[in-house]
Amino acid sequence: MSLPLIELTGSPYEQGKQHGALLQPQIAHNVDVYFRRFLQEGGVARAEVLRRAERYAAAIARQNAAYASGMDGIAAGAGIAYEEIVALNVRYEILYYQYAVNKVAAADGCTSFALAPQATEGGHLLLGQNWDWIPEVAGAVAHTTHPDGFQTLAFTEAGIFGGKIGLNTAGVGLAINGITTTADEWTRLEKPFHLRCYEILRSRSLAEALQIVTGTPRSCSGNYLIAQVPDRAVNVEAAPDVASRLGWQQGQIVHANHFVDPDGLGVTEPPDAEHRQRSCRRQQRLEQLLATKRPVSLSGVQAALRDHSTAPRHICRHEDPAAPVDEQYRTVTSIVLDLAEGELYATDGPPCENEYALFAL
Repeated sequence: MSLPLIELTGSPYEQGKQHGALLQPQIAHNVDVYFRRFLQEGGVARAEVLRRAERYAAAIARQNAAYASGMDGIAAGAGIAYEEIVALNVRYEILYYQYAVNKVAAADGCTSFALAPQATEGGHLLLGQNWDWIPEVAGAVAHTTHPDGFQTLAFTEAGIFGGKIGLNTAGVGLAINGITTTADEWTRLEKPFHLRCYEILRSRSLAEALQIVTGTPRSCSGNYLIAQVPDRAVNVEAAPDVASRLGWQQGQIVHANHFVDPDGLGVTEPPDAEHRQRSCRRQQRLEQLLATKRPVSLSGVQAALRDHSTAPRHICRHEDPAAPVDEQYRTVTSIVLDLAEGELYATDGPPCENEYALFAL
């Protein structure tokens, strides 16, 4: 099996309406999954989630009217209340703020990478990650042609407008990681994480994409690994008020779910030493795997993303039978982007059990 591909065209509202109609069952499923997780994992009841969504809806309408229109279209196409769709689109701020409040680190998963052309077998700029998250969440690959002819190709969760891991016809690509600080605060109502991802994937240049991350403060922390052909990549660790940039290190950049130097940046991560150790091990292991055999082939990258040598949290993650149901996570999709070719390779589930399907601009 492979992730569903949805073809979207027209105005943002029309794109959203097509998204909603094509993925209606998956969106309804995700609404159920997230409202259950908001309560079980974050301690946030439905009425409070909707209150936060209503406040964010007004902020997003001011920050990016096109994105607000896209969410409105999804609600219309899927026949689901607008506030519930907004809640999906700001689920990062809802859950990651609760992680900070509850003094726990972000969900331990997601290992991302970039490989410079000189490090790869085909001489192409490669970008990607394992996206580790709630096992039940339904996703899709959205191929979007905007009214001006600009195209994006990205993985998204059903019900979240735009995309979060993908590329565009300007050769810009994006991979992401969840990170947290004790300063994360949803009530700041700054431009939310998924809206920034949408704008990055519509950027024509690396400089424009970086400005989207750093140009305004953030409500909650996030890590953005952004690249552009032929050979540029920058990783941005963005806390609410400060950010740091990491560049090429021996032809690669690898990142997991921790700040590389929180003290140097002046941020405080939630007091979870075990989480940091696990995240560091995964990051170091992927760095090692990608540096061992040069030049790295596409199949070599995919093999590295199947690695199971950093117990108990592998690069290729599976549910932990010993963990409570509301704390289960796994690799929902593994993605490799060939920015030179405009290609996206993605699995539907852990890559050790599922083949990579090719999607192309």
